[in-house]
Amino acid sequence: MKNRIADILRRALAACHEQGLLKTDDLPGIEVELAKDPAHGDYATNLAMILASREKTNPRFLAAALSKAIEDPDGILERVEIAGPGFMNFFVRAEAWVRRLAAVHAQGDRYGGMDFGRGKKVQVEFVSANPTGPLHIGHARGAVVGDVIANLMAAAGYAVSREY
Repeated sequence: MKNRIADILRRALAACHEQGLLKTDDLPGIEVELAKDPAHGDYATNLAMILASREKTNPRFLAAALSKAIEDPDGILERVEIAGPGFMNFFVRAEAWVRRLAAVHAQGDRYGGMDFGRGKKVQVEFVSANPTGPLHIGHARGAVVGDVIANLMAAAGYAVSREY
Protein backbone atom coordinates (compact mmCIF):
# COMPACT_ATOMS: atom_id res chain seq x y z
CA MET A 1 0.00 0.00 0.00
CA LYS A 2 2.87 2.37 0.77
CA ASN A 3 4.14 2.07 -2.79
CA ARG A 4 0.69 2.54 -4.26
CA ILE A 5 0.12 5.70 -2.19
CA ALA A 6 3.58 6.96 -3.21
CA ASP A 7 2.61 6.41 -6.87
CA ILE A 8 -0.64 8.34 -6.32
CA LEU A 9 1.40 11.19 -4.80
CA ARG A 10 3.86 11.16 -7.74
CA ARG A 11 1.00 11.63 -10.16
CA ALA A 12 -0.45 14.41 -7.97
CA LEU A 13 2.96 16.13 -7.90
CA ALA A 14 3.19 15.91 -11.68
CA ALA A 15 -0.32 17.34 -12.03
CA CYS A 16 0.48 20.24 -9.68
CA HIS A 17 3.68 20.92 -11.61
CA GLU A 18 1.81 20.95 -14.92
CA GLN A 19 -0.79 23.36 -13.46
CA GLY A 20 2.01 25.72 -12.42
CA LEU A 21 1.36 25.29 -8.70
CA LEU A 22 4.92 24.01 -8.27
CA LYS A 23 7.74 26.06 -9.71
CA THR A 24 10.75 23.90 -8.89
CA ASP A 25 11.82 20.97 -11.03
CA ASP A 26 13.80 19.62 -8.06
CA LEU A 27 11.01 17.54 -6.56
CA PRO A 28 11.78 15.65 -3.35
CA GLY A 29 11.61 11.92 -2.87
CA ILE A 30 8.28 10.72 -1.58
CA GLU A 31 8.25 9.05 1.82
CA VAL A 32 5.06 7.41 3.01
CA GLU A 33 5.13 6.02 6.54
CA LEU A 34 2.73 4.11 8.74
CA ALA A 35 0.70 6.55 10.83
CA LYS A 36 1.80 6.51 14.47
CA ASP A 37 -1.76 6.92 15.70
CA PRO A 38 -4.63 5.00 14.01
CA ALA A 39 -6.81 8.09 14.45
CA HIS A 40 -4.49 9.77 11.94
CA GLY A 41 -5.17 7.18 9.26
CA ASP A 42 -3.20 4.24 7.92
CA TYR A 43 -0.33 6.15 6.32
CA ALA A 44 1.07 9.66 6.43
CA THR A 45 3.57 11.85 4.58
CA ASN A 46 5.32 15.14 5.24
CA LEU A 47 5.83 15.75 1.51
CA ALA A 48 4.04 19.11 1.53
CA MET A 49 6.24 20.43 4.34
CA ILE A 50 9.44 19.37 2.57
CA LEU A 51 8.21 20.85 -0.69
CA ALA A 52 7.07 24.09 0.99
CA SER A 53 10.62 24.98 2.01
CA ARG A 54 11.75 24.65 -1.62
CA GLU A 55 8.73 26.51 -2.96
CA LYS A 56 8.81 29.13 -0.19
CA THR A 57 5.09 28.79 0.41
CA ASN A 58 2.65 27.54 3.02
CA PRO A 59 2.80 23.74 3.48
CA ARG A 60 -0.92 23.49 4.19
CA PHE A 61 -1.61 25.22 0.85
CA LEU A 62 0.59 22.65 -0.90
CA ALA A 63 -1.01 19.77 0.99
CA ALA A 64 -4.45 21.02 -0.11
CA ALA A 65 -3.27 21.35 -3.72
CA LEU A 66 -1.81 17.84 -3.68
CA SER A 67 -4.97 16.43 -2.09
CA LYS A 68 -7.10 18.08 -4.75
CA ALA A 69 -4.85 16.68 -7.52
CA ILE A 70 -5.01 13.11 -6.23
CA GLU A 71 -6.42 10.62 -8.68
CA ASP A 72 -7.17 7.19 -7.25
CA PRO A 73 -8.34 5.02 -10.16
CA ASP A 74 -8.12 1.80 -8.11
CA GLY A 75 -10.22 3.27 -5.31
CA ILE A 76 -7.84 2.38 -2.49
CA LEU A 77 -8.25 5.62 -0.54
CA GLU A 78 -11.25 6.30 1.64
CA ARG A 79 -10.09 9.85 2.33
CA VAL A 80 -7.07 12.14 2.70
CA GLU A 81 -6.84 14.60 5.59
CA ILE A 82 -4.48 17.49 6.15
CA ALA A 83 -3.23 17.79 9.71
CA GLY A 84 -1.02 20.11 11.71
CA PRO A 85 1.45 22.17 9.71
CA GLY A 86 0.88 20.17 6.51
CA PHE A 87 0.95 16.43 7.13
CA MET A 88 -1.17 14.39 4.76
CA ASN A 89 -2.96 11.44 6.37
CA PHE A 90 -4.27 8.62 4.19
CA PHE A 91 -7.15 6.36 5.16
CA VAL A 92 -7.24 3.13 3.13
CA ARG A 93 -10.59 1.55 2.27
CA ALA A 94 -11.25 -1.79 3.94
CA GLU A 95 -12.14 -3.25 0.53
CA ALA A 96 -8.66 -2.36 -0.76
CA TRP A 97 -7.06 -4.45 1.99
CA VAL A 98 -9.41 -7.34 1.20
CA ARG A 99 -8.59 -7.17 -2.53
CA ARG A 100 -4.85 -7.08 -1.77
CA LEU A 101 -5.04 -10.04 0.61
CA ALA A 102 -7.08 -12.01 -1.95
CA ALA A 103 -4.39 -11.33 -4.57
CA VAL A 104 -1.66 -12.47 -2.17
CA HIS A 105 -3.62 -15.63 -1.36
CA ALA A 106 -4.21 -16.37 -5.06
CA GLN A 107 -0.46 -16.21 -5.75
CA GLY A 108 0.26 -18.72 -2.99
CA ASP A 109 3.94 -19.69 -2.88
CA ARG A 110 4.64 -17.46 -5.88
CA TYR A 111 3.82 -14.31 -3.86
CA GLY A 112 6.79 -11.96 -3.73
CA GLY A 113 8.57 -13.73 -6.58
CA MET A 114 10.08 -11.79 -9.41
CA ASP A 115 12.15 -12.28 -12.52
CA PHE A 116 15.11 -10.17 -11.42
CA GLY A 117 17.59 -13.01 -12.04
CA ARG A 118 16.11 -13.88 -15.44
CA GLY A 119 17.30 -17.49 -15.24
CA LYS A 120 20.96 -16.64 -14.66
CA LYS A 121 22.79 -19.57 -13.15
CA VAL A 122 24.22 -19.16 -9.64
CA GLN A 123 25.72 -21.59 -7.21
CA VAL A 124 25.28 -21.20 -3.47
CA GLU A 125 27.81 -23.16 -1.46
CA PHE A 126 27.26 -23.63 2.23
CA VAL A 127 27.80 -25.79 5.34
CA SER A 128 31.24 -27.30 4.50
CA ALA A 129 31.22 -29.55 7.54
CA ASN A 130 34.47 -31.35 8.23
CA PRO A 131 33.70 -35.08 7.73
CA THR A 132 36.36 -36.11 10.23
CA GLY A 133 35.25 -33.84 13.06
CA PRO A 134 32.10 -33.28 15.09
CA LEU A 135 29.31 -31.02 13.86
CA HIS A 136 28.56 -27.91 15.92
CA ILE A 137 25.94 -25.13 16.00
CA GLY A 138 27.90 -23.08 13.46
CA HIS A 139 27.33 -25.79 10.86
CA ALA A 140 23.58 -25.71 11.53
CA ARG A 141 23.56 -21.92 11.24
CA GLY A 142 25.48 -22.09 7.95
CA ALA A 143 23.02 -24.64 6.57
CA VAL A 144 20.01 -22.48 7.41
CA VAL A 145 21.55 -19.23 6.13
CA GLY A 146 22.76 -20.88 2.92
CA ASP A 147 19.39 -22.48 2.23
CA VAL A 148 17.55 -19.19 2.86
CA ILE A 149 19.88 -17.31 0.50
CA ALA A 150 19.38 -19.98 -2.18
CA ASN A 151 15.57 -19.82 -1.73
CA LEU A 152 15.56 -16.02 -1.99
CA MET A 153 17.64 -16.12 -5.15
CA ALA A 154 15.35 -18.75 -6.66
CA ALA A 155 12.32 -16.57 -5.83
CA ALA A 156 14.09 -13.71 -7.61
CA GLY A 157 14.29 -15.76 -10.80
CA TYR A 158 17.80 -17.22 -10.62
CA ALA A 159 18.54 -20.83 -11.58
CA VAL A 160 20.11 -21.89 -8.28
CA SER A 161 22.27 -24.92 -7.64
CA ARG A 162 23.19 -25.73 -4.07
CA GLU A 163 26.55 -27.12 -3.06
CA TYR A 164 27.00 -28.52 0.43
